[in-house]
Amino acid sequence: MADKPKMAVCWLGGCGGCDEALVDINEDILVLAAAFDVILWPVALDYKYHHVESLEDGEIALTLINGSVRNSEHEEVGRLLRKKSKLVVAFGACACFGGTPGMANLRGKEDIFQWVYRDAPTVVNPNRNIPEPITIAHGNQLTLPEFYEQVYPLGHVIDVDYYLPGCPPPPDRIRSMGRRVMSGDLPPKGATLAPTRALCDRCERNQTKPDRLTIEDVKRIHEVEADPGKCFLAQGVVCMGPATRAGCGESCININIPCRGCFGPVGGVDDMGAKYLSAFASLIKGKTEEERKKAIDGLEDPVGYFYRFTTASSLLRKKRDTSTKA
Repeated sequence: MADKPKMAVCWLGGCGGCDEALVDINEDILVLAAAFDVILWPVALDYKYHHVESLEDGEIALTLINGSVRNSEHEEVGRLLRKKSKLVVAFGACACFGGTPGMANLRGKEDIFQWVYRDAPTVVNPNRNIPEPITIAHGNQLTLPEFYEQVYPLGHVIDVDYYLPGCPPPPDRIRSMGRRVMSGDLPPKGATLAPTRALCDRCERNQTKPDRLTIEDVKRIHEVEADPGKCFLAQGVVCMGPATRAGCGESCININIPCRGCFGPVGGVDDMGAKYLSAFASLIKGKTEEERKKAIDGLEDPVGYFYRFTTASSLLRKKRDTSTKA
């Protein structure tokens, strides 16, 4: 019997939910196990990186990498897996777009360290130490990964073959990806393995929009009892559905929570937040500047609304990023 093709799964800068998503495909994980020899999955199996280093270049048939690139270890592992893999899939919103960790790009590295290790009210650090890449202790050299100034989506650091978004990717999308890889029925390189249409096109609430949708007062979802049968935008609640790629299964909307954009932009859109912000601004109703300002002031966290998952891959990132990685 011929050896099965090899598969790797790796978690970089993220919460681990994407690793859990693989378990959420339930018994279909046995199908993957039957089709592939899983040679790396640090969260589940005891394999080491030197085992990967010993492989021939391109020997791994499929590698799923979740999480963003925040430090030098993330980059090192990502480049190693790229070298050893035929196909690399950016798995989940953090790998695809930078994810919620990417919002840290609005602050500098020093600001982050100052808060996390010194100023936060729960910190106990009397010597005010911060992590250093190299530390000498008792005559020994201790090393830590270098913490980068920016969060990077995976595709800004290594070559990515396909993208599977979501926070985390839903089971049906993972199953579909597995079937397509096993059958060889794959789209052109660089494609996103999800529908091209916007989430609004799949949402049943879309039919409840008025002919001329306007917003007089922006409301946060916890401030109102949203009508579960009515479009969120028609109720003044920000929903990213018009700018977000479909394919998530509408799981948030089905529990009466507006879309926050974890599937990223529809095809052909480079900056999801800017595109949506332009459209949203056209909905604001008000006869006077004061009335319009009152509505806009309801957006207490514009980046959190419009760039929650895509800050690191947006125009906002490019304003600060002077690295050669982008």
